[in-house]
Amino acid sequence: MGEIATSDRQITIFYHSKSVRAKQTLAYAKAEGLPILDIDILKTPLTGTQITELADRLNIEIKDLVNQDHPAYVSHFEHHDFSERDWIKMIQHNPEIMKQPIALRGDVTILVETPTDIIKI
Repeated sequence: MGEIATSDRQITIFYHSKSVRAKQTLAYAKAEGLPILDIDILKTPLTGTQITELADRLNIEIKDLVNQDHPAYVSHFEHHDFSERDWIKMIQHNPEIMKQPIALRGDVTILVETPTDIIKI
């Protein structure tokens, strides 16, 4: 069992509050009447274990959680092959570079590409 608690009765959304897509996703989910636990990663930093668990749940590598096209990534980092530990530290110190929103419900986890993806969960 992981560090992130999930429930079939509630959708947990990891997002950052400066993201337009995240705001639209939250608004859409609330309009649909879905029970939501929203976690703003800018206010509630993720642990290394949580970042690893999110990547595992999405069946991707930790480096694939990083939006390497995000202006904060481009201005601070060069494209390299970092270790998993380095990728985790980059996300922890620069949460805005993490791809999001990520929605979880029970055993299902999705990376929300468009706000309406939330109904898939």
